[in-house]
Amino acid sequence: MGTRTDEPRKETYMKAFVLALAALWAGAVFAQTPDATATQRGAQHMNNLAILLDLTAAQKAQVQTILQAEHAQMKQAFQDVKASTAAGAKPNWQQMRTLHQQISQETITKLTPVLTATQLQKFKIIQHAMRGHFRHGGHGDGAAATAAPATTN
Repeated sequence: MGTRTDEPRKETYMKAFVLALAALWAGAVFAQTPDATATQRGAQHMNNLAILLDLTAAQKAQVQTILQAEHAQMKQAFQDVKASTAAGAKPNWQQMRTLHQQISQETITKLTPVLTATQLQKFKIIQHAMRGHFRHGGHGDGAAATAAPATTN
């Protein structure tokens, strides 16, 4: 049986779950908008994140810069692996996953001085939920989302 001290914890987890669910829903809606450009989608995702994390204008600018750098780093890493993989050969997915985790951890490290502890916790929950969303056939380019086998953390 739960105690009264469990109630705040349950409420926090419920709020985090609702926030993550809202982020997934928003991402799916915007991914299905056929006339939206990548820039518009990126701006909308940033606005959604700012709302979910209750970012100040200064935090929003800093977070956007950090996430854009992460995206560029991920994109470059994928292109490097693609270029170094022989024609017809499959990339080493374990190596890609490890690199992705490393870049994600670097992003968390960069976000730590920018966000409050609560905002950082919410960001991690959203990030984890989105990782599962892409892994299980959510929006994205499809090939990367379905090529690697899903693992549970």
